[in-house]
Amino acid sequence: MGSRRKSRIVALQVLYDLECTEHKAEEALARLATEKALPPEMISFSEHLIRGVLRSKPRLDDHIEHFAPAFPVGQMSIIDRTILRLAIFEILFNNKTPFKAVINEAVEIAKIFGGDSSPRLINGVLGSMISERNKRKS
Repeated sequence: MGSRRKSRIVALQVLYDLECTEHKAEEALARLATEKALPPEMISFSEHLIRGVLRSKPRLDDHIEHFAPAFPVGQMSIIDRTILRLAIFEILFNNKTPFKAVINEAVEIAKIFGGDSSPRLINGVLGSMISERNKRKS
């Protein structure tokens, strides 16, 4: 497993923790970084993702609601919602990773942590988002 995926998984775990507890992001990340003996560059990327998702949550949720109207954000599983937020953040605000790679990573992470239908949901939402984005550019 590559370091970027590991960083995304750590970010997912921290954001999931924040949805379920009163922990602070910095504390949760520090705990995971110590437990997993993460190198500084992985911690930095995880931190970038965590801060970005937390700062942009309303906008990210608007995108989820737009591209998955049958799945209200508040009723979606925490893991699916968090994977989508991370991927949408990368697509919208982090132009360093190709969209196809972001989608692939999100689907692979959904296979590990989500339910049976999670990969299909993640792929469908992100695929629709990219399709609409491409239509606007042409």
